[in-house]
Amino acid sequence: MFHPEKMNPKRLTPDQARLKIQSFCAYQERSHKEVRDKLYSFGLFKDEVDQLCTELIRDNYLNEERFAQAFASGKFRIKKWGWLKIEMQLKQKGISGHCLKQARKEIQDEEYFQVLTELAKAKGKLVKANNLFEKKAKVAAFLAGRGFEAELIWLVLKGED
Repeated sequence: MFHPEKMNPKRLTPDQARLKIQSFCAYQERSHKEVRDKLYSFGLFKDEVDQLCTELIRDNYLNEERFAQAFASGKFRIKKWGWLKIEMQLKQKGISGHCLKQARKEIQDEEYFQVLTELAKAKGKLVKANNLFEKKAKVAAFLAGRGFEAELIWLVLKGED
């Protein structure tokens, strides 16, 4: 059955949207782009979205640097992503260069190299290959897919000989 109200949801007032978006931002860190998209989905106009975003920043519900740091830290420590993949995702979310630099500081070089080494060893045990070259190529492709830098991948793989 056709439901026209589902095709065009009721437009929220700025006050209704403010309460919903504050709750949305309080639940977890959000990027400016995510918040703007959500506000537009409420049927708000550009000037209303701009005003609410300004308020959210002023009231510390929205902080791009804090979002970038939390995102980078979480993706690295929980999902074991490399910096290239994290950076690509942050750029897709519209994060500024300054915030990217701040996010990068969340990951210590020693910890980064340790995680890369552990992933390489674990994957190396699982990979089936005809020879060492093929095995290392498969492990390297896996690590590159996780977003680790080629130079570091080969440095770790050379150390496992």
